Amino acid sequence: MFYDYHMHCSFSPDSKTSMEKMIETSINLGLKEICFTDHMDYDIKQTDDFVVNYEQYLNKLELMQDKYKDKISIKKGIELGLQNHLVEKYTEDMNKYKNDFDFVLCSMHAIERSDMYYPEYFVGKTQHEAYETYYLRLLDIVKKFDSYSVLGHLDLVKRYGNYENILEDKLFMYIIEEILKTAIDKGKGIEVNTSCFRYNLPNLTPSKDILRLYKDLGGEIITTGSDSHCPSQIAYEFHHVQSVLKEIGFDYICKFDKMEPSFIKI
Repeated sequence: MFYDYHMHCSFSPDSKTSMEKMIETSINLGLKEICFTDHMDYDIKQTDDFVVNYEQYLNKLELMQDKYKDKISIKKGIELGLQNHLVEKYTEDMNKYKNDFDFVLCSMHAIERSDMYYPEYFVGKTQHEAYETYYLRLLDIVKKFDSYSVLGHLDLVKRYGNYENILEDKLFMYIIEEILKTAIDKGKGIEVNTSCFRYNLPNLTPSKDILRLYKDLGGEIITTGSDSHCPSQIAYEFHHVQSVLKEIGFDYICKFDKMEPSFIKI
């Protein structure tokens, strides 16, 4: 049974698909539960569109929960695009809406207001500097920010930069280990994000090495997310992801209700 906990619809400007279409496709695929995690990204230099209206979004989710209650479980989620200078702002947001969300992704899409989707962040840096800066900034965020459920696409930086090859995790594992230890100590989890297949990455997101380290450090909270923006991407390659998780030694994936995880046997 699959649980897709990273899904976007037209509340995110990079998706043109209605919430209803994403839900109906999920039902047809036989999913047990889904969680919408539309984008909330403040203060991006390249665009100011990635800011969802919390009230409108939550109201729509409640309508969908009622409409489809006999067919699928729909959870209220959000993907927060953290930057170091926005920790206080997002903490205020989540304090205000803490009783409204089931699940919150802590992601980092931008550094110093520059979205890594665009080449600007990588200009003037070596590949090693670009990766190291990303992981160090993420470590700083997880030390300061607590109002989330799991870390989204932890090694996102690998998607971008238009490099010929991806640098090995071992070069940055001293930082990644601290990120994971901090998340585990705070009772937070990580997701396996299957956008890796769309970006032709050679490994999962995060990589198998990072997933093994998380397991070795005592991490238990894992969600599966397609990062889908259209129906064809929903629950993509989840069979493969679950087999990899079992191979590593994970027996469970998680779903969330009111920010509390529950464990589902794989």
